[in-house]
Amino acid sequence: MSTDNTAHGAHTAHVAHHFKTAEQQYSSGKEGIWLFMLTEILMFGAIFVGYALYHNEYPAMFAEGAKSLDWKMGFVNTLVLIFSSFTMAISISFIQKNQQKKAVLALATTVLCGAIFMVIKYFEYQHKFHLGLFPGKFLDVAKVGAEHANLGLYFGFYYVMTGLHGIHVLLGMGLITWCLIRTIRGDFHSQYWIVVEGVGLFWHIVDLIWIFLFPLLYLVG
Repeated sequence: MSTDNTAHGAHTAHVAHHFKTAEQQYSSGKEGIWLFMLTEILMFGAIFVGYALYHNEYPAMFAEGAKSLDWKMGFVNTLVLIFSSFTMAISISFIQKNQQKKAVLALATTVLCGAIFMVIKYFEYQHKFHLGLFPGKFLDVAKVGAEHANLGLYFGFYYVMTGLHGIHVLLGMGLITWCLIRTIRGDFHSQYWIVVEGVGLFWHIVDLIWIFLFPLLYLVG
C-alpha cells in the first residue's frame, strides 16, 4: 500500500493546527489507525477463542452445522473481498500519483464488491431463515431434523460472527464512499492521502477477518 517516506513530502497546508509538522500528523494518524485496528482484532479474537473452545467440546455438532452452509457462496464472497482489497490498495497508489480518475474508478469498484458481498450474504441468510436454521433456542431441532440438540449453538456463532463482519463491511462501504466523494472533489492527491490509507487499512482488516471466518464456518465446521 502506501509508504512511510511519502509523509515527508506532505504539504504544510494539510497540517492541522494541533500538529507541529506534517510528519508528526502523519505518524499520529497512523498510530491512531493501528490502535483502532488492534481493538477490532481483539474483539474478533475473543469470539474466535469462544468458537475454538466450543468446537473442541462439540466437534460433531459443528460439523453438522457446517454442512448446512453453502461453501460455494462463501468461496465466491472470499474472492470478491480479496479483489476488493486489491482495488482499495491500487486506489491509494493512483492518488499518490495524482491519477484521480483511476482512483475514483478503483474506489467505486471496491464499493461495488462490498455490495456484491452483502447481496450474497443476504441470500445466504434468507435461505437459512427459510429452513428454520436460527441461533440458540430459536432453532427448532425437531422441525429441521437436527442430529444434535444443541445445533442452535453453532448457528449462534454463525450469525454473530458473520453478522458482526457484515456490519463492518457496511461501515467500510460507507467510509470508502466518503473517500470516493472527497477524491472526486480533489481533497486527496500526491501530497495528502492519509485518510484514504486509514480507510484502506480498515478494509484490509475486514477482508482478513473473512479469510479466517470462511474456513472456520464453511469448511472446518
